[in-house]
Amino acid sequence: MLRIGLMGAAKIAPSALIAPCKGSSTASVVAIGARDRTRAEAFAAKHGIPRIHDSYAALIADPDIDALYIPLPNGLHGEWAIKAVQAGKHVLCEKPLAANEAEAQAMSDAADKAGRVMMEAFHYRYHPLAQRMKEIVDSGELGETREIYSTMCFPLPLFGDIRYNFALGGGAMMDAGCYAVHMARLVGGGEPEVLSAKPLLRNPEIDRAMKADLRFPSGAMGHVHVSMWSWKLLELSLRVVGSKGEMRVTNPIAPQAFHKMTVKVGTEKRAERFSKRPSYAYQLDAFVAACIDGKPMLTPASDGVKNMRVIDAIYRAAGMSIRWPADQQDH
Repeated sequence: MLRIGLMGAAKIAPSALIAPCKGSSTASVVAIGARDRTRAEAFAAKHGIPRIHDSYAALIADPDIDALYIPLPNGLHGEWAIKAVQAGKHVLCEKPLAANEAEAQAMSDAADKAGRVMMEAFHYRYHPLAQRMKEIVDSGELGETREIYSTMCFPLPLFGDIRYNFALGGGAMMDAGCYAVHMARLVGGGEPEVLSAKPLLRNPEIDRAMKADLRFPSGAMGHVHVSMWSWKLLELSLRVVGSKGEMRVTNPIAPQAFHKMTVKVGTEKRAERFSKRPSYAYQLDAFVAACIDGKPMLTPASDGVKNMRVIDAIYRAAGMSIRWPADQQDH
């Protein structure tokens, strides 16, 4: 049994961790640590978490915890993930892994030095739909990949939300964009070069939407479109155009809610359907397997470094500052 501690009473935790653990025979949430004890007590009572710690540091120091789930704001990931692995804990860290590439590299290095698992929580990657997307492209069925369109747009007109806060690592490219970049990289066959980027700004530091053009080593072009507030209110999709055909996927992020995949080659067109088991449950299985059995991960911290490299390059191409960890804001 992998004993997991929850760092903070985040809104994502019930679906991302608590529900999957309740359906698991190999993992359980045994403690929560938060700066607001009253909030932590209410959260623990609601979700049946037996132990409460008054601080993140106390949670990390708990000897009866094997691993930590970190769903803190982006700008706080690095500090606490590094402290956790240094204390001998495995880490499941929400995406994006870090505030920028340099911090992601420090996190990856710390995990390697400590001999601990650090997994970036791209839950969609562990669902069979994502694996099938990659298989279809890699098989050559679509021919030579020419264009990749990765779109992650949703409405979030709550401008006081932490996702609009620069000091906490906010911005559309960080939130929606980390998914879109990751999906493009998944099917792109290598690490892309950023050619251009154009933001829509909430303020000079925060993008509410972003479009970016990429080029992969094969010559395939990538087009990333992300938004938390723009004319394109809702679209979660991936489209791959090859020399022989194309693949279209609707909602590759959370296919358990709904999804659609179509593959068209020549005059033949087919649809494929996948499991409604939550992507978070598949992710938990993979995390447990990595921690207990040493199984390889699809989204290790080393991959998070590569994803953050592209995100940083997009911000620079857009004429914007990269994000900085909360404890390095003087940069």
